[in-house]
Amino acid sequence: MAEGDQLNEGDVPFMQRLLDNPFLLLFLGVTMPAVFYVIWGIMEVISIPVAN
Repeated sequence: MAEGDQLNEGDVPFMQRLLDNPFLLLFLGVTMPAVFYVIWGIMEVISIPVAN
């Protein structure tokens, strides 16, 4: 192979390196829905009217 055919670590775009990490994708796939459901639950509890 020619030297120009090889990709150095610096040649790979940042987002591609970020999204090629399966553990990061697993972490984001678990935490993002959890955070949204917690926020949704807090909003639901706040919207419950106060009993008289």
